[in-house]
Amino acid sequence: MTRVLLADDHQLLRQAIRRTLEDAGIDVVGEASDGEEAVRMVGELTPDITVMDVTMPNMDGLTALEHVHANHPDAKVMMLTMHGEPDVVNKAVQHGAVGFLTKDTEMDRLVEAINNIASGEVLLSPELAAEMLKEFNHPTVAGSPEATTAPPATSPLTKREVEILQKVADGNSTTQVAEELFISAKTVKNHLASIYEKLDARDRTQAVLSGVRIGIITLR
Repeated sequence: MTRVLLADDHQLLRQAIRRTLEDAGIDVVGEASDGEEAVRMVGELTPDITVMDVTMPNMDGLTALEHVHANHPDAKVMMLTMHGEPDVVNKAVQHGAVGFLTKDTEMDRLVEAINNIASGEVLLSPELAAEMLKEFNHPTVAGSPEATTAPPATSPLTKREVEILQKVADGNSTTQVAEELFISAKTVKNHLASIYEKLDARDRTQAVLSGVRIGIITLR
């Protein structure tokens, strides 16, 4: 059974998430109402996944995430936010978040996300990925009146790797990709490892963003 810690300063939301997760067979091992408490409880309870709000008192979620990963590098943290600001999402990914969803996400989607993360997936909702890509496609450079978009680069990936990365971008899990392509999940994971290396990406979120930036896949 997956063990989850909830960190959010809104008690009613925590209670709603707790009920949903427990009804889905997920064990909620604790609740934190601020960032400092979340950092402490991750160390004490060692949850499989921490679901953490970005905006909390005493210590915000991004700072708490940074502290958690400094002390517990293997900890899995999924961030929740009211708004998907690209810079916030980017910082969360850089600090090691394995998932990022907005608070208006349906509860069933949250349960699915937690189950996918527990299985080793990295999750970023298509809406948030799209917002991040707007920033990447329209960068601002000091001293430059307007950003320019570089032409698509030649794909560093094989045809099969592009196919797999596109399916990941479409929101498919490793198991779903394997079933659709009639290959084993282990083969998909091997392809993903190769994709990460070629795109200099830490996880599937960064790989998808890189793939869209160089024009080899699309978000649809």
